[in-house]
Amino acid sequence: MGKKYTIGVDFGTQSGRAVLVEVDTGEEVATAVKQYPHGVMDEYLPDGRTRLEPDWALQHPQDYLDVLAETIPAVLKEAGVSGEDVIGVGIDFTACTVLPIDKDGTPLCFYEELKLHPHAYAKLWKHHAAQDEANRMNRIAAERGEEFLQRYGGKISSEWLFPKIWQTLNEAPEIYERAAKFIEAADWIVYQLTGRERRNSCAAGYKALWHKKKGYPSNDFFRALDPRLENVVDEKLSRDIYPIGTKAGEVTERAAHLTGLKPGTAVAVGNVDAHVAVPAVGITEEGKMLMIMGTSTCHMLLGKEEKMVPGICGVVEDGIVPGYFGYEAGQSCVGDHFEWFVKNCVPPAYAQEARERGISVYKLLAEKAQKLAVGESGLVALDWWNGNRSVLVDVDLTGVIVGCTLLTKPEEIYRALIEATAYGTRMIIETFEEHGIPIYELYAAGGIAEKDPFMMQIYADVTNREIRISGSPQAAALGSAMFGAVAAGKERGGYDSIVDAAKVMAKVKDTVYRPIPENVKMYDRLYTEYRILHDYFGRGANDVMKRLKEIKKQATAIK
Repeated sequence: MGKKYTIGVDFGTQSGRAVLVEVDTGEEVATAVKQYPHGVMDEYLPDGRTRLEPDWALQHPQDYLDVLAETIPAVLKEAGVSGEDVIGVGIDFTACTVLPIDKDGTPLCFYEELKLHPHAYAKLWKHHAAQDEANRMNRIAAERGEEFLQRYGGKISSEWLFPKIWQTLNEAPEIYERAAKFIEAADWIVYQLTGRERRNSCAAGYKALWHKKKGYPSNDFFRALDPRLENVVDEKLSRDIYPIGTKAGEVTERAAHLTGLKPGTAVAVGNVDAHVAVPAVGITEEGKMLMIMGTSTCHMLLGKEEKMVPGICGVVEDGIVPGYFGYEAGQSCVGDHFEWFVKNCVPPAYAQEARERGISVYKLLAEKAQKLAVGESGLVALDWWNGNRSVLVDVDLTGVIVGCTLLTKPEEIYRALIEATAYGTRMIIETFEEHGIPIYELYAAGGIAEKDPFMMQIYADVTNREIRISGSPQAAALGSAMFGAVAAGKERGGYDSIVDAAKVMAKVKDTVYRPIPENVKMYDRLYTEYRILHDYFGRGANDVMKRLKEIKKQATAIK
């Protein structure tokens, strides 16, 4: 019997990637990445003329199909592996990324007459234009004493499913009516591969208020929001939710033609990108937090009990690993944070120096910032350039840098922005621990964890915890591949559970970042200042950020 393989396809914010993994060893044999041709649409639709309002973030689902069509054949070709030897495939996606489809599963934006309609496209996770709807949902849920609210830290985010659907209903009722269903992008991809609609319990639990024992919120709650939403679950979603780690179906003839996979190949129920990475680093027990560090950061951990933690993104039974309650928290702006600074705030002399040395501007800034002593810049920043996900759950918050002078240098600001994201992570850790969920070890995955030792050392110093690094540069894709092997099952050469798969296929590097005691002491002082600013601007003492956003909105409308 020859070697057997599984494929994981990870759909991120800017690109999708496939990884081909040997089932018996966890060896990643081949990887392929496809940048989304349309990228993130946050200013214009594909015509380049139809302007989007502030806080929009859309994607084109054709990009997702292009990822399947290019990356899966690419990894098979690179490795010289036949589709016959692939036993399973798993899919993960950023969430909540939701798109309206017709009764045949076709995205509405594929229709010529709807190509210029923003609401016909997929709303990306960081689409924040539904904040008004989220605010109203939170107010009404609190007034009604809805029990589910506490499972999500006391606040529903505009990044989640129902605010986005409600925004569509409010602003484009014709799109809402035309849509047969609204579906998570991960579930849509599984639908394209199998011909079967199979909604996953992870996205439903964390992003759509679904509970394993209680289901969705009541129709009465949705009627209280808006009479037109009373039957939204039955009319536009589905009450059939499938557990992660199970088989959604098999690759159809049509999907086989698209991907090069064999018809009948097992397809796992879809998953969320951050969550699927947890078993990929071998976490299958309590007390260990995984930080998936990229455009944003997600903080994932397991617990044996369901505890209510303010400001988290959710706690879901079997949401990450079966048999545990999976907790999620996160930061909306990490990699985006640094990209903004490099694109907009670095002087030409720095860019020139980087070119002459043949290194990136990021590396140049890190080199210069690394020479600074902790606290030398005199700066403290708030990491809210894209709002705050945890623990304030408020996308209307914006960024702050305190302490700038005429002598402040770019590398000082760059370091302050890195430190700000580390403080935000520490705030999340402390909130969990204050509510009875201890965190003993930190793990990190993603591009930042892989490539930026300077940043990881800052995180170790700020949190005063050791940090271990994923052994795979594509932890989410590896995790999806593992779930693909579980979907195939042991009888077809895979595994009976994700825990069994993790024992063989999970990877962690030997690298460990350990806190430096003298840095820990100085960062404790700086973190105290961060907390003061955090609570002052974030907990209602001064809502200047929201007032400025409203002024901006009005000015944009006039323009």
